[in-house]
Amino acid sequence: MPLVDHLEELRQRVLKSLLAVVVAAALCLIGVKPLVRLLEAPADGIHFLQLAPGEFLFVSLKVAGYAGLTLALPYVLYQGLRFVLPGLTLNERRLIAPAVAASAVLFLAGLAFAWWALVPAALRFLVSYGADVVEPLWSIERYLDFVLLLMVATGLAFQLPVLQLLLGVLGLVRWRVMLGAWRWVILGASLAGAVLTPSTDPITMLLLAGAITALFLIGVALVALTESLRPETP
Repeated sequence: MPLVDHLEELRQRVLKSLLAVVVAAALCLIGVKPLVRLLEAPADGIHFLQLAPGEFLFVSLKVAGYAGLTLALPYVLYQGLRFVLPGLTLNERRLIAPAVAASAVLFLAGLAFAWWALVPAALRFLVSYGADVVEPLWSIERYLDFVLLLMVATGLAFQLPVLQLLLGVLGLVRWRVMLGAWRWVILGASLAGAVLTPSTDPITMLLLAGAITALFLIGVALVALTESLRPETP
């Protein structure tokens, strides 16, 4: 195809992806109150306040936007694959398509891990730290910013095994080299846990750092498996 046709196809697929996100976000906005209650569930016993007129409206739009993007993610990835795959070789297609599917699954797994483990652990620490001094009355906007940022950051951190597998299959790194750098990995995971978590409590940072380290080891095992299955060159 000529370059102009490629650009037109890209424009169409981007517009379709944006339309899917907008439609999904609009549907989520209709049922945004149950979504907000779900996000409030880890903060059991905490009373939330609307500190300014229209605060909950803007929070609802934000929650619907995040939820719509998550729901539309498979379709957005599908459109990206439809644009990229025709230009790839057969071996590259066999690699890219499963990697993209695994990336989406890991992102959702990261969201679930953050909601189920990281957010409750952070809230327990933050609430208990000042329980004998202050009464927790939180802004709904700041609380949801905290939860959503932590969930998205964890979802992105869960992409590590896919990145390792791609680098290993392309022959850019070997599993022994990655495993030999375990000290740097632990240091990097600790720094990532400190940077990606919006709170400053050590519990959340340790949990996220431990999860990143475990994901790194899973990626090393996947690279080792691909190397063992790769035919030896004479």
